[in-house]
Amino acid sequence: MGNRKVVVVLKGYPRLSETFIAQELLGLERAGLDLVIVALRKPTDAKRHPIHAEIEAPVHYLPEYLHQEPVRVIRSLIACLPRAGFRRAFGALLADLRRDCTRNRVRRFGQALVLANEWPSGGQWLHAHFAHTPASVTRYTSMLRGLPWTCSAHAKDIWTSPDWDLAGKLSSARWTVTCTRTGFEHLRKLANGSSSVHLSYHGLDLARFGRFEAARPARDGSSAENAVAILSVGRAVEKKGFDVLLQALALLPAGLHWRFEHIGGGEQLEWLKALAQKLGISGRVSWNGALAQEDVLAHYRHADIFALACRIAGDGDRDGLPNVLVEAASQRLACVSTQVSGVPELLTHEETGLVLPPEDAPALATALERLIRDPALRMRLGDAAEHRVRAHFDYRSSVDQLKTLFEQEWQAAQ
Repeated sequence: MGNRKVVVVLKGYPRLSETFIAQELLGLERAGLDLVIVALRKPTDAKRHPIHAEIEAPVHYLPEYLHQEPVRVIRSLIACLPRAGFRRAFGALLADLRRDCTRNRVRRFGQALVLANEWPSGGQWLHAHFAHTPASVTRYTSMLRGLPWTCSAHAKDIWTSPDWDLAGKLSSARWTVTCTRTGFEHLRKLANGSSSVHLSYHGLDLARFGRFEAARPARDGSSAENAVAILSVGRAVEKKGFDVLLQALALLPAGLHWRFEHIGGGEQLEWLKALAQKLGISGRVSWNGALAQEDVLAHYRHADIFALACRIAGDGDRDGLPNVLVEAASQRLACVSTQVSGVPELLTHEETGLVLPPEDAPALATALERLIRDPALRMRLGDAAEHRVRAHFDYRSSVDQLKTLFEQEWQAAQ
């Protein structure tokens, strides 16, 4: 399959919050695909996961803002004007602008011009990760180069993009995969039931998240010296519901001993720290910032409970199936989360975790109190969750599915 070079378009690369993408890229490389990574912006994270060093694909960066590299953009425009696909791509841009007249649309077209002009040698296929801006650049580039394209849709890109935009991309792409049943059903509806939309769970590289065999301490919240450790991992953004989680922690009985650790960066971090202070729980809360994957794994193994209060944000943004929940479950952690998007596809209430309505701090507090006081319940839920992950969420299944989809297209083109 090495004679079929796939150009993978990402919003940013590498990113600590998108290990599932890095995992998939490495899996596809190991399955024999020849990849080139094209990112719309340079990395903003100071750290990298070890997996990024294992990916061999070269990385190319497009101008994040067109005015920053005008010569590069103008040179690409001049080179693309005579192309047979320019009129079609420009027509698509005009149609998009009639519905969404924003600088963002023009910027994506300019980035597509640069990609089409500075085309990686040997590239024969385009694949976008995320159905919003990366897919816009990919779709325009597909028209400019006359090449097929495909897409992996995830969460925010599905739920914050207008239906007309998604429908146009679904009809243009050869196939689209997405990682939750709720996302799959939404996209299938927009694609008029087309079989070109596929459900493909990301899964987990179980070699990196090996079995945690050690027995966790039977803490029950009765000892200040041996407090129950509650962990959450995720960017401090609205859809993660960390404010709801902090409010739930503040509702726990005064005599119950616990500590909370958060891992991740994000725009709401300072606001959340102030909220913890206002709620009177800041002395029990640790903010660790963004960490590399091996450090996150160590925190999973030292924690007693994993909590994630997912919600639907005001702009419609929401999680798909948070990879951190799958990671935590793989380490036999008892998980508590909400009935949002793909969470119930991993966690079944009272069987493999506790699953609650979103935006309900009192219900979350009650669930956390149960788990804090009952180490046997934590063990039962954690063991069941780990069994489910190892039986149904091995990332190799997703990689095999993607490889098959690519192979079917290439065989049909011969």
